[in-house]
Amino acid sequence: MRLFSLLLSAFMICATFTAAQEAPSGPIATEQSVQQDADIANRIRDILRELGNYSDVTVTVSDGVVTLRGTTNSLIEAQDLDTLVNRIEGVVAVKNDVTETTDLARRLDPAMERFMGRIEALLVQLPLALIALTVFLLINWLGAWVGRWRNPWDRLAPNAFIADLFRTVARIAFLIAAIVIALDIMNATALLSTILGAAGLIGLAIGFAVRDTVENFIASVMLSIRQPFRPNDVVEINGDQGKVIRLTSRATILLSFDGNHIRIPNATVFKSRIINFSQNRERRFTFTIGIDSAADLGSTRELVIKTVKDLPFVLDEPAADAWIGDITDAGIEIIVVGWINQNETSMVRARGETLRLVKYAIEASGVSLPNTTYTIEMGGGTLTADPGPQTDATNTPPNETTEIAEVSAQSDEDLDKLIDAERQTEEAEDLLREDAAKE
Repeated sequence: MRLFSLLLSAFMICATFTAAQEAPSGPIATEQSVQQDADIANRIRDILRELGNYSDVTVTVSDGVVTLRGTTNSLIEAQDLDTLVNRIEGVVAVKNDVTETTDLARRLDPAMERFMGRIEALLVQLPLALIALTVFLLINWLGAWVGRWRNPWDRLAPNAFIADLFRTVARIAFLIAAIVIALDIMNATALLSTILGAAGLIGLAIGFAVRDTVENFIASVMLSIRQPFRPNDVVEINGDQGKVIRLTSRATILLSFDGNHIRIPNATVFKSRIINFSQNRERRFTFTIGIDSAADLGSTRELVIKTVKDLPFVLDEPAADAWIGDITDAGIEIIVVGWINQNETSMVRARGETLRLVKYAIEASGVSLPNTTYTIEMGGGTLTADPGPQTDATNTPPNETTEIAEVSAQSDEDLDKLIDAERQTEEAEDLLREDAAKE
């Protein structure tokens, strides 16, 4: 209750202060003639007559006090009379008894006048608006026509995706020019700043909403320009390995060696570590083979190097090599490496065949391979687990042959044919070009 009283007091003080500001200030004359009252009344009537909205308002003046009676179309018009009358010289006070009319037709008259005024303004502006619309459509059509050109966009862009991006930018530029020129014809260029401000806010909101999509789109543009791989390249991206089928505006599509399609978003591709196994013609294979710890390590190593070098599918340069690795419970490790031309030789076949022939050569030289025996103590006795019969190191394994098996990259070529068939039959965009610069 106390709070309400304080608020009421504050309101009364503000109302009094406002009334004091609006009321006439200065000294009040001690003499007031009838003629002066008549002049004040006539002056107020003339002003109200010119304004045209106060035909039902009557004015009487006595000793400088103005009394207003009647009705107006709105309460705001009635309240405006106080300020107007107080500006008349000689007015001592104003008694405003003007109220808002209850006549519905009269209250609708101002709205109808405003509506008809807008209709008339529209009719006046209609020819100019038609001209502006014609110019807008003409420039917009011209932009669409330029956007359909094959040149110079195809010559300027590194691929079809960037060319389409250039065409879209050109169409947008023509559209903006059409809007600006049309607004200038209508003498409404001030509206352009409002449109641009609204477009900026909408664009900012959309940018936050589709941030991942925009990031993916930008990554697609960058990958289409850089092109870190080609169709049929063997790559590893973010742990996924396979052959490249195509690069679209949304994802990079791989075909795994198991025949599965792998779709990786371009934003992930752009930020990930990419291993391109097809970038160089030469590729190295490596494997580890164990020998008995009592063997002559130097002679065995030289034998391994000679065996690998003598293989027809192993390149002379870079040269094959072998070195002693770690000492393990099973024996000594020898690490073997060799280089092949992966365009002609299958990587997995070459590695497997080299391993087989190296094993054959080691065993044929009298060096045994590790054959571990496990001893398990159970209670008071000992149980020996023999993994199998020992191979006589002086004899070669039965049914073993030194003939070199086929190691051509036929299986890889078959996979390339499968990828080429998919690229030709599947209706999808491809941003990769064979003639583009490769990163």
